[in-house]
Amino acid sequence: MLSFEELGLGEKSLSAIKRMGFEVPTPVQEQSIPLVLEGRDILAAAQTGTGKTAAFTLPSMDRLGHAKGGQGPLMLVITPTRELAQQIGEVAREVAVSTHHRIATVVGGLSYKPQISRLKQGCDVLIATPGRLIDLMEQKAVRLDDVQVLVLDEADRMLDMGFLPAVKRIVNATPKARQTLLFSATIDKSIMKVAGSFMNDPATVEIARRGDVASTVEHYVIRVPQSVKPDLLKAVLEEKGFYRVIVFARTRSRADSSCRRLRRAGYKVEAIHSDRSQSQRKRALDRFAEGEVNILTATDVLARGIDVDQVDYVINYDVPDQPEDYVHRIGRTGRAGSKGLAITFVTPENEGELRAIEKLIKAQIPEMKLESFDMAQAAAAAAEKSMAARSGRDPEVRKAKREMADRSQQKRSRGQGGAKKGTANGAAEASKPKQRQGRGRAKAPAAAPAPQRRQGDLRPGRSHRAEVQRARSRSRSRSR
Repeated sequence: MLSFEELGLGEKSLSAIKRMGFEVPTPVQEQSIPLVLEGRDILAAAQTGTGKTAAFTLPSMDRLGHAKGGQGPLMLVITPTRELAQQIGEVAREVAVSTHHRIATVVGGLSYKPQISRLKQGCDVLIATPGRLIDLMEQKAVRLDDVQVLVLDEADRMLDMGFLPAVKRIVNATPKARQTLLFSATIDKSIMKVAGSFMNDPATVEIARRGDVASTVEHYVIRVPQSVKPDLLKAVLEEKGFYRVIVFARTRSRADSSCRRLRRAGYKVEAIHSDRSQSQRKRALDRFAEGEVNILTATDVLARGIDVDQVDYVINYDVPDQPEDYVHRIGRTGRAGSKGLAITFVTPENEGELRAIEKLIKAQIPEMKLESFDMAQAAAAAAEKSMAARSGRDPEVRKAKREMADRSQQKRSRGQGGAKKGTANGAAEASKPKQRQGRGRAKAPAAAPAPQRRQGDLRPGRSHRAEVQRARSRSRSRSR
């Protein structure tokens, strides 16, 4: 293996390498750096976490000039996500401490005004996401006439995300006499097609082939019903630790719900996905990198945009839709030669996706058993909880509960109403003057107690009307 000094880099780049703590070049750096220094177009494929960013920033900036005044950029890096753009920007700024280049980063989700102001000052290296760069081009805030080096980073991901039209427009706005560096996790037919239209006789650097998984990562599956996943997630964190963990979910809502559950359980966790603002995403990544947050819940959009050293392990809460995303997810751990672990939750409905992943990586993923977790007991508890929840939402059950509550209220009302009514009737009878009985006439029988008014009977004075009727009958008898 060659050293950085033997690759042909200048003194300023070697100074940056020493300051950044690099000791020996990775395979992609060893093969790419000399070709970039020669001015060749490059089509490079390497696994995530193998030093691709340094493989193009170090040699490109080593031979890059400096723009005058408000000119530039001289080097343009296009990448699919805001997180990747920021991480590339950080590496470029480290190199620029020695090379004295001006670095600018423009991404969506942030205000246009500061970015436009920064571009007016001029820059040597511009890192951008496709959408925001197109917007700035339409506003005449940036010109690409001076670009000497064009880097397409994570090109396969940009194609997956539908950025090809935007990328074509950006490439066409740059000079044809430029150096083009295309870096991707894999090289397939779609990448070769892009390379054929954008590049001039590119040299190929292929460190990893499609479906290759880093040998430093041990990965397993746990078969589980969908309803048991929340409990299983907590059990895995308790058994395997929860210091630096990334939990990948299929959707933004599921990433958020997993985050809320873990917070309620007492974990320090942040969610990161495309619905979060740029400041929220950056803050979450910074807190995770600094250890203030132990767990990140994320979506596939960010499977390649999270670059944090020493991630203990990755949990695939959901099986990814695309088999390639599995490789990128588990590539967040086991980076830079360290050991990594990945655990994937597989439901019965996901068996097809699992077979597609195993076909891609050409290996069967072993199954893991948690000693501390009783799957059958958890499934029974989840089923009981689900049944109770469904019962609570059932219209017939809810109607029956309301009827029971109404009957109970009616009983209490009748009890209170009867007591008050009896007291009032007794007082009325006591205040009524007694009638004199005629000689030889039979004593009128005592009036029967007035029937209690039924609940819902809205006819007031029913017992009183009966009593008045009896009094009238007695009066007519005496008159006869």
